[in-house]
Amino acid sequence: MKAPFSKYLTEIAPALKSMAASLMEEYEYVSVLSTDSVGFMARVSQRAKSIRGRTMTTERGTVVRVLKDGLYSEYAFNEFDPGRAEEMAEEIRKGLRDQTELMKSSGVKPYETEALSDESAELFVEMETGSLPEECDFDELLKKLTSISDEAVKLDERVIDCPITAQSTHVSKLFFTKNRDLRQSYVYSEAALMPVARGNGRSEMSYAGISGRKGPELFDELRAKVSYAVKAVGDQLTADRVTPGEYEVITSPEITGLIAHEAFGHGVEMDMFVKGRALGADYIGKRVGSDLVTMHEGANCAVNVTSYAFDDEGTLSGDVTEIDRGILKGGICDALAAKRLGTQPTGNGKRENFEHKVYTRMTNTVFDSGESSLKEMIESISYGYLLEGMDSGMEDPKHWGIQCMLLRGYEIRDGKLTGKVVSPVCMTGYVPDLLGSISMVSRDRMIFGNGGCGKGHKEWVKVADGGPYLKCRARLG
Repeated sequence: MKAPFSKYLTEIAPALKSMAASLMEEYEYVSVLSTDSVGFMARVSQRAKSIRGRTMTTERGTVVRVLKDGLYSEYAFNEFDPGRAEEMAEEIRKGLRDQTELMKSSGVKPYETEALSDESAELFVEMETGSLPEECDFDELLKKLTSISDEAVKLDERVIDCPITAQSTHVSKLFFTKNRDLRQSYVYSEAALMPVARGNGRSEMSYAGISGRKGPELFDELRAKVSYAVKAVGDQLTADRVTPGEYEVITSPEITGLIAHEAFGHGVEMDMFVKGRALGADYIGKRVGSDLVTMHEGANCAVNVTSYAFDDEGTLSGDVTEIDRGILKGGICDALAAKRLGTQPTGNGKRENFEHKVYTRMTNTVFDSGESSLKEMIESISYGYLLEGMDSGMEDPKHWGIQCMLLRGYEIRDGKLTGKVVSPVCMTGYVPDLLGSISMVSRDRMIFGNGGCGKGHKEWVKVADGGPYLKCRARLG
């Protein structure tokens, strides 16, 4: 079925355009982004069950961006009366004048930027989905998730609980300028189970997730993850600590995605180039990895939770080859940063919601597949680890340091898994050294879209990342 575009946005669109037309009499550029997104989050555990009608991206509101005398300003609101379009236009004018006066009085120097391009374009997209979150039977969903949690607890007597979260969002967005009218509607969902176990005087938790541009039907796939997650938490209960040092390692697709996100996700967000905060700006056209490293970024390079038709600035979605056989080709860019850098936007201008400003943000960040099998990769290692289970990651775009916190490492000796497990594992390094050491890449590939990403410590948006298994050298501790 098609995910139907919001009736609310359809109803208010003519009045929004009338309001914008009034603003266009005064301002050099006017854009309007209006969003109506609905969804839910379900949580179950052995102790509680709940449903709430919010997810990371549920919202209803509008943001207007204008340009006057080289200065861009924005005005956001969540209530709109179609019968008061002209009054709203005047309210926006007053609010923007107040912003300008405040800036002048504070001594802040504006970053003057040319008008954004406004080529004529029309787009109406209702993407395919199996079902809609607003039509979900919550009683049946809670029963399903509870049975999955119960199954996990029964698999291993050391498992004392298995919390599960499941969320689904139906996104509708309307964007228009003088010459553009873009409308899109799509559904994405995600779910995760987190077995908690006790044993050997310690407590551990593992994690397994699913995600996709699908409706709540996605949750049927979660049961297949139970045995993997329960085995993983059992492995962590009996794990040793890793001896710090440099090792040959194989990263699972989940860890590969974390490397992609932290190493060449934030590092080539080109709004950081404008501010001089990213080393990647000095490496365009230079080698940053081995010949086996090719990486793509964009809403079109994979289908997952952030695969949309256009971004929050009305730029159509794209597919950027960031690294081509080890050579850094370019980064990703929102429209304003692109104008300031003299380049083209890539469809990566995203807002946390209508009340927040646009930043250059990742969508799908993915390593390309190679020609090896996991079996061949394991057999090639004399001593090292197969790394699994993402916990968290940090990066330093200005100096290209990376730190990845991982849940497990499985020891490899003489080309075979020994059964020994180490946990937790911290993987660190200098990005070009890490990517330059990649010597094997598997044929398979997976994409992960659970959770979200912040810009620094805030501005949370949906992202997805992944890739194949990688063999490389890394420092573990």
